Amino acid sequence: MIKDSIAKGLFLLCALVCIAAFLMICAFLFGNAFSTILQIGAFDYIFGLDWYPEEEIFGIFPMIIGSLYTTALGIFLGAPLGVFSALYLSFFCPNYLKKYIIPPIELLAAIPSVVYGFFGLVLIVPFLSSVFDGISGKSVLGAGIILSIMILPTIVLVSKSGFDSLPRSYFEAALALGASRERTAFFVLIPAAKSTILAAIILGVGRAIGEAMAIIMVAGNQAQIPSSILEGTRTLTTSIVLEMGYATDLHKEVLILNAVTLFIFILLINLSFRLFKRKLDAN
Repeated sequence: MIKDSIAKGLFLLCALVCIAAFLMICAFLFGNAFSTILQIGAFDYIFGLDWYPEEEIFGIFPMIIGSLYTTALGIFLGAPLGVFSALYLSFFCPNYLKKYIIPPIELLAAIPSVVYGFFGLVLIVPFLSSVFDGISGKSVLGAGIILSIMILPTIVLVSKSGFDSLPRSYFEAALALGASRERTAFFVLIPAAKSTILAAIILGVGRAIGEAMAIIMVAGNQAQIPSSILEGTRTLTTSIVLEMGYATDLHKEVLILNAVTLFIFILLINLSFRLFKRKLDAN
């Protein structure tokens, strides 16, 4: 009984430390941001189109759009590839091949983001520049490709755990009823694991929208609303990283406000996905 009480208290302490860390981050961010948003005006800050810190003009709408564009493109490219890869590893891949495929996927998650950025700068950017004449290659498309590669291990491994948890009878029963293996995959296995797949996509969105170093190197860092995916852009994270080193006074406070905006943005996206996931589970 004493050991159980000690273990229970230790687990509770760990949980409280996590909650305390979250609350301290919230207190720091929101405590610094409240006075700043009153000073510069919420409407001008969120919907402003110009970002000129030297003139104390702080409009982050282009950076919000840039964050949405790059994240959406990364998920659009990476999510199907990740889910189909997980499906193959769980139900179609021979056992002798798994030991050669899974370790490299796991290693993808351990590669530093700056290495991804360097890879994009050296290979992807020149490739896009050669394919599409008249562009530098540093663009929304380049950022989306890099993000799709970066989120792959998360989506593959989480989705695979969902597929692995399905009863094997689902697969065998569909085949016994005359369905092809491909039809079984699309109409039985994926719907059965939809909750875990959505959770994997949520994690991928969090990784993509919070990425900074790789995006700095391939997105072009232009505080503008891109008219196409071949134009450069800047995200909220890259703005913070690029300017925090020399920012002072109001400029520094606004960058902290950018972090708060990003924080709220991620919370809203996760909440939306979780509500959608709850609706799927209910059906």
